[in-house]
Amino acid sequence: MFPGFTIFDTFISSYAVTAAIGVFAAGITAMVRYKKLTGSNYPMLIVLLFSTIGILLGGSILYGITRIEYWHYIFEAEDLWTAIRLIGVIFGGLVFYGGLLGGMLVAGIIIKINKYPGELITDVAAPSAALFHAFGRIGCFLGGCCYGIESDFGFVFTHSLNESANGVRRLPVQLFESGYEFILFFVLSYLLKKEKLKGRLFSLYLLLYAVFRFVIEYFRGDIYRGFIFGLSTSQFISIFIVIGASVYMMIRTMKEKNRLKSA
Repeated sequence: MFPGFTIFDTFISSYAVTAAIGVFAAGITAMVRYKKLTGSNYPMLIVLLFSTIGILLGGSILYGITRIEYWHYIFEAEDLWTAIRLIGVIFGGLVFYGGLLGGMLVAGIIIKINKYPGELITDVAAPSAALFHAFGRIGCFLGGCCYGIESDFGFVFTHSLNESANGVRRLPVQLFESGYEFILFFVLSYLLKKEKLKGRLFSLYLLLYAVFRFVIEYFRGDIYRGFIFGLSTSQFISIFIVIGASVYMMIRTMKEKNRLKSA
């Protein structure tokens, strides 16, 4: 579609632009909502800043893991500089699930260290996570990555940086996922406003997204993401997320019911 543009001899990818818009929109939304509920947005700001580091590291690490078949080139490199350059290439992309898990891990550590109200922060962050991903998938569509299977309905990429995506009509799975994420954003925002499912909104987001991701993976056409037991890496992770999020929500709901009975 439109992979990017050049300014002063510097190529700027469409994904980078849409991701930046997503970060700004999601971050501002989360901080405004947190301040409205608590009177201060400082804890949310700190969590967002540090979790961004986890997102970048986690996304890059999982991207590199899905390209493990290329690791041998690093060890076969003629010199250290070549090895470093190959590491940059092999780990140079981002996988959403890696970023999500990395961001969650760092956010959890920051919340624990500073004794921030974890449930409130995660509730407020849930809609923003969906909002960020919605913009990110638009960038994927423009750049021609994360593309769909060949289909009579869809779009023909001609300038994708992934050569395998070009030349055939493909299902716009990126736009399907973006639309779904926007729906999640509005649903979770409504639940947050109505104070429904307190302490469980981020788990609900994980659950609803993981189910969708498991299904949409069957319509993805990029096979370089890795496969385990016939399932893609993301499908494998989705299974564990569905189980973990479901168990957490059930335990949290039971505790809430017991609290109300004893009140």
